[in-house]
Amino acid sequence: MNKEHSQFIETWGSMGVLWGINRSMARIHAFVMLCEDPVDLETVCRQLRISRGNASMSLKELRVWGVIHRVHIAGERRDFYVAEPDNWKMIFKIAAQRKEREFDPALQALRDLLGHTDLKNSSGVRARLSELERTMSTFDRIAQKFLGNEQASRMVVDMLKKFRV
Repeated sequence: MNKEHSQFIETWGSMGVLWGINRSMARIHAFVMLCEDPVDLETVCRQLRISRGNASMSLKELRVWGVIHRVHIAGERRDFYVAEPDNWKMIFKIAAQRKEREFDPALQALRDLLGHTDLKNSSGVRARLSELERTMSTFDRIAQKFLGNEQASRMVVDMLKKFRV
């Protein structure tokens, strides 16, 4: 693995932490994206110097996210993995997962807090949190529309690209 590949893998690993996934999982994703051919568990472990258990769990979770796929190679008993070839799909799936895992629980916690009796006597705090809930609810409705239809969202983004946004 060359220096640029290693740098990309480490940077993607750091960015993955911001998505709410562990560094190993993001590093594995980056490694699989860099592989021209399908890659197996042993290669992932050897190249990234991580345990089989960590690699196996991370590969499984990356499949749940939909950013890698398991493929069969004739004559092989091992599982092999490839990255999602469509970058739009990959980014779309990451955005949908992040909304579900991070944004939705935060909005629900805010709504639960607003229903709590302790805030009834604190009008300034309640007003700020109510405004935050309205803003987040608006964003939630927009995100639901955007993330509700991958093809329509792709068309909107392609249209916006024409305006050099």
